[in-house]
Amino acid sequence: MALYQHRRAKIPIGNVSAVISNLGHMPCGRVFQGPHSDFSGPTSGCTACVAAIRNNQLLVANAGDSRCVISRKGQAYNLSRDHKPDLEVERERILKAGGFIHAGRVNGSLNLARAIGDMEFKQNKFLPAEKQIVTANPDINTVELCDDDDFIVLACDGIWDCMSSQQLVDFVHKQLNTESKLSLVCERVLDRCLAPSTAGGEGCDNMTMILVQFNKPIHSATTAAAEEQPSSSNQADTEPKPVDTESSS
Repeated sequence: MALYQHRRAKIPIGNVSAVISNLGHMPCGRVFQGPHSDFSGPTSGCTACVAAIRNNQLLVANAGDSRCVISRKGQAYNLSRDHKPDLEVERERILKAGGFIHAGRVNGSLNLARAIGDMEFKQNKFLPAEKQIVTANPDINTVELCDDDDFIVLACDGIWDCMSSQQLVDFVHKQLNTESKLSLVCERVLDRCLAPSTAGGEGCDNMTMILVQFNKPIHSATTAAAEEQPSSSNQADTEPKPVDTESSS
């Protein structure tokens, strides 16, 4: 219940974008002028990647550089886009709001362009929340689920810095051949990504992962045999459209 309320103001359950946006733009106790004002309030923030199943649809909302990936017949499909500062749409908003990008970071500091919190980047009172240097407005993606879907993974950038989407899907499939407990599979992924020491940067970031496996329907032998040879047109219709997570230069 608390997920759909903010300051006792009810938000429609179906409006995922409104939920994340309202949580991400909580008002501060002071009013600031312009985008480069000194900010003495809390400076922490986080990303948000949410997946919800409604009937036969999977809805994914993402703000930041966490990522949702679905495995369909062993093929990885990105269902969210990493919000990095050098993506064209992010760069345009950042610059228009009075910010700048240095070394791939917003104002030389933050290495992502959308987040909940990080209020020092949301202090321009002349702009609405969605046009601030950093915004919590999510991208929303809807996918029709089918019998070919194996599982979905939601993970933060600490995982994706170490493994590509396909590498992670392949690794999880391999683990599921011998392990049915999903929490142990997640532990093995983290062990695979964790750096042996802090001497290097990769594998030293914080890591969070959620693994959701789909239950497979029970078919008769005749139905299963018929589904082994789908037409090319049917295959194309059921494949989710990949979301590009690469940052444009």
